[in-house]
Amino acid sequence: MVFKSKAYGNTLVLDDAIQITERDEMSYQEPIAHLTMFAHANPKKVLVIGGGDGGVLRELAKHSSVEEIHICEIDQMVIDAAKKFLPYSAVGFEDPRVRVHVRDGFEFIKEHKNEFDVIITDSSDPAGPASTLFNEAYFTHVKEALTENGILGTQAECIWLHLDLISSMKKFIGKVFPSVTYAITQTPTYPSGSLGFFLATKNGTPFPKTPIREVTPEFQAKLRYYTKELHTASFVLPYFAAKALDLHEHHEHHEHHEHHHHHEHHHK
Repeated sequence: MVFKSKAYGNTLVLDDAIQITERDEMSYQEPIAHLTMFAHANPKKVLVIGGGDGGVLRELAKHSSVEEIHICEIDQMVIDAAKKFLPYSAVGFEDPRVRVHVRDGFEFIKEHKNEFDVIITDSSDPAGPASTLFNEAYFTHVKEALTENGILGTQAECIWLHLDLISSMKKFIGKVFPSVTYAITQTPTYPSGSLGFFLATKNGTPFPKTPIREVTPEFQAKLRYYTKELHTASFVLPYFAAKALDLHEHHEHHEHHEHHHHHEHHHK
């Protein structure tokens, strides 16, 4: 279903859940794309699983290093509806680097090995057609499809509503990827006004809390939400969530350690 909202503009609904609105979509599309992309030194070939509205494609296309943008979306109707009613995100399909595959992402990912620098899972909720994208087998295939220094970003629900699910996701993603972290963003039209992402590195280096490439003034001018400061802030979780996801103690210890040896690090 697509409807026009007075306050939020054209809105896409799938399985009775709002997927995207014109007013706040950048608070989802930009972080999932740029937290992930700015963690890679030189992303050339990238893949979106899901994302049929085109918004993540639009954001990926802003990175000049990118040579190919692949999207695997299970539902052609989502793409058609976006092109008809959601020009603000469907513009993502117009980039010449984009290749569209309309099929099941779980099946698609199994056929690709060591191919993509960045893979973003921009899926709907775990119930329904996206359920196969929320298990260990899927993330095993994703890891195999990534290049050696590959980066994963995946939609991972809301800390206020789905902490048990997020916790179990952390365990099975953590079995596959040696370094996993969680970031949050503010999304007024999603339940509880907040959404999160799991971010992981294939090679096990800690996920960078700051962009590893410069966010130039020219690049920043194309954005409405993401900044380099916001990149860092996204990883600051409320205590209950950090504790449940086992991200708290490590972080605290790390900070203490840095502070303690500040002088010698500086010296080195």
